Amino acid sequence: MVQKVLVGSGNIQDPSASTSTTDQSYRQFEDQDNDPEYESRCARSCCHPAGMCHRFIALFFMCFLGFGSYFCYDNPAALMDYFSKDLNLSTTQYSLLYSLYSWPNVVLCFIGGFLIDRVFGIGLGTNLYMLITLIGQVVFSMGVMFDIFWVMVLGRFVFGIGCESLAVAQNNYAVLWFKGKELNMVFGLQLSFARVGSAVNFWVMESIYKWVNQYYKGAECLGIVIFIATSTCVASMLCSLILGCLNKRADRILRRSENTPGEVVRLGDITTFPSTFWLISVICVAYYIAIFPFIAIGKKFFIEKFHLEPPAANYVCSIVYLISAVASPVLGLLIDKTGKNVLYVLFSIMATIAAHLILILCDLNPYYGMVLMGLSYSTLASSLWPLVALIIPEYQLGTAYGICQAVQNLGLAVALILSGLIVDQGGYFWVEMFFTASLSVALITTLSVWILDNSRGGVLNMTPGQRDRNADELLINNDSDKPDGTTGPSDFDPNDSLMPSSDFHIRNRYLSRIGAVLPSNYSITAKGLTYRALR
Repeated sequence: MVQKVLVGSGNIQDPSASTSTTDQSYRQFEDQDNDPEYESRCARSCCHPAGMCHRFIALFFMCFLGFGSYFCYDNPAALMDYFSKDLNLSTTQYSLLYSLYSWPNVVLCFIGGFLIDRVFGIGLGTNLYMLITLIGQVVFSMGVMFDIFWVMVLGRFVFGIGCESLAVAQNNYAVLWFKGKELNMVFGLQLSFARVGSAVNFWVMESIYKWVNQYYKGAECLGIVIFIATSTCVASMLCSLILGCLNKRADRILRRSENTPGEVVRLGDITTFPSTFWLISVICVAYYIAIFPFIAIGKKFFIEKFHLEPPAANYVCSIVYLISAVASPVLGLLIDKTGKNVLYVLFSIMATIAAHLILILCDLNPYYGMVLMGLSYSTLASSLWPLVALIIPEYQLGTAYGICQAVQNLGLAVALILSGLIVDQGGYFWVEMFFTASLSVALITTLSVWILDNSRGGVLNMTPGQRDRNADELLINNDSDKPDGTTGPSDFDPNDSLMPSSDFHIRNRYLSRIGAVLPSNYSITAKGLTYRALR
């Protein structure tokens, strides 16, 4: 008897009918990919994109993708005295070089993430944003060399547009290559390389200036130094191109376009983002307010309260970055093995509150508070950012990370102004109370995420073993309607358990298992109807 099933507006053909050659080859590939022996061979291979070695080769280029932008971002800070001496910049003009970086990205990094999802794709988008970053740094270097302030400002503006969108692309690449595997460790390692870039800038730029100053003087000398720093952006551009080639090859071999939904992101999709995503965005901005603005004003704080010499105060301020460069990959790997991301976020915020209270209320050596803050910051960064990938569908991740970056930029831009005003009006005690209050908001929001997630199954705070068991339970429940009553994990993707399954999703998976051919605009993994781009 011929059985026909109606889904939406498309008729599903007879399940016993033969499938197309493309469907057969895809299923053959899917069976290979689910075979443990096959995966083991891939893991030992440097050539197959599914192999661990190959993925970590891609990770190498992902990490150095952002090295140049982080190195060049703080070039003015590392050479602040020379910007004042050689270019006669006032404090207001110098501050403008940083404020023009942050304010546009309140909006532009969100747009950059949306364009990755909707228009460019991750490969072209990353290359484009890296090119914009490089152009901005070159324009800034020319403005410095010829001592033209408006050209410097223009260069920093363009540089900022590229940098923040590049960070969104970097997050997308991490999720694409490592989702469900070593994602927390990967985010930690990317953070580590970013902080190494910032630290290396402070270590080498003054020495480079002194060397160049033997042959050139004034603005010309400073411009050449900035041009030398631009070489790091050129290296990152090369990494972007190589990573794009690796990703294109992986798309072809792994058939990602066949293995993922054909959905296209729309601006209206942000209204469908779950409440936990918006709470995570609040945690992001509330926590980072207590880190980066504090480091920005920390030098004078340590000089006044602890009577440190300026070089020692600078070193104390850098402890957070130095610790995160070493600890972030290790802590990320720990979180990969243990899970419980929300719990790590909660402990990180509590420890950061303790660090601020130690610094302002106790006369202990400031190293204690800063070491604790560095460890807490590394733990939070390695556990918070991967949560977005557990909540938002992959085709919307660029938009989601763009929103997080936009909210963070807005919060930091406002907090830097407020912290300066508070210090001027009330001193460092009250600015520390401001940071503690912001962390308290992050703490309460994290508890809200925990409660809300538990009411929905507690996926965000599961251990890896619990996620596997949850995946098997979902499979058993989904397969309970099979005609032959068989169940098994062979055709189940564990990552599916990270996202709620709608009736539409479950029905399509069931129809696929019994051999029914779905219409071209349907997908096994789709949570709803597929959007089609208007060309």
